[in-house]
Amino acid sequence: MDYNVVWYILVGILLIGYAILDGFDLGVGILHLRSKGDHNRRVLMNAIGPVWDGNEVWLITAGGALFAAFPNVYATAFSSFYLPFMLLLIALIFRAVSIEFRSKEANPRWRSFWDGGFSIGSIVATILFGIAIGNVVMGFPIGSDMEYQGTFFDLLNPYSLTAGFFALIMFALHGGIYLNMKTEGDLQKQVQGWIKVNYWIFVVFYLLFSGLTIYLKPEMIANFSFGKIDLPGSKHELIESHQTLISVVAWTMVLLNILAIANIPRMMAKGREGWAFISSSSMIAAVVLLFALGIFPNMMISNLDPTYNLDIYNAASSSYTLKTMAILAAFGLPFVASYTIIIYWTYRGKVKLDESSY
Repeated sequence: MDYNVVWYILVGILLIGYAILDGFDLGVGILHLRSKGDHNRRVLMNAIGPVWDGNEVWLITAGGALFAAFPNVYATAFSSFYLPFMLLLIALIFRAVSIEFRSKEANPRWRSFWDGGFSIGSIVATILFGIAIGNVVMGFPIGSDMEYQGTFFDLLNPYSLTAGFFALIMFALHGGIYLNMKTEGDLQKQVQGWIKVNYWIFVVFYLLFSGLTIYLKPEMIANFSFGKIDLPGSKHELIESHQTLISVVAWTMVLLNILAIANIPRMMAKGREGWAFISSSSMIAAVVLLFALGIFPNMMISNLDPTYNLDIYNAASSSYTLKTMAILAAFGLPFVASYTIIIYWTYRGKVKLDESSY
């Protein structure tokens, strides 16, 4: 068994879990200021109140898995991007503080300030996540010593900024679909109006962003080919020996993505709130998987020289370490999944405000 591939998949699963779960948390924050009145804003905040901190555990777990399985990737990323990561942490912390502090005082100005903090923190964090993905696609100035040789402003290229706004639109749609399950009455009708507008904005931007990605980085669809391919800076034998399987998985994800996007308005029209959310979650999972398949087997691409790419082999821990961690993960991941399921089952249903609400 190739444990390098196994851990690439496991890290991807953790990131997908985070994108789906904290994605709607961020989406609710993005939409928060569109709701009017203290009662409606409390409902929106309480829709994620019992689950938002648990959702962030998926990001922490993904970071830990990356550190243990691919330490060179972790070292290159975290030692070079201090400012972006600090901005991300500040945004996430400010969002968390806003949730906890908003209802501590009844003063309208106090609550308005924390409403703004909640929304701005969610928007900034989402854009930074998108910028990170955009740079993973476009590549980094990484040298032969695996060190980042650029500056903070090199990360703010047109494509990465476009990726940031794509993430913003996608999470706003996902958050609205989650709120549709948690609200009722006039507020739910208002949320449904947001979803209709956001859906078509997303579809248009999705098509434009996909076209831009293929135009700027045609190698992103190399793994979609059923024929022999040539990818510099990676383990060719792995790709060539499993090319048919990789291509089948890639095209399956394309089909899943299209069907999931098309199924959202269908489920909304039928009033099947849960299935609309499942479709939205499937869409996000497929998007993450398509990016992962596009760069595979690389993890950080050098735009200086392809031989400097960090892939699942030259950036990985020893085979013994990967095998041992895989055994531990086989026991640990089911616990994380079970905890998540229990929490969501416990807090299922529409939001009802009481004295313990935010």
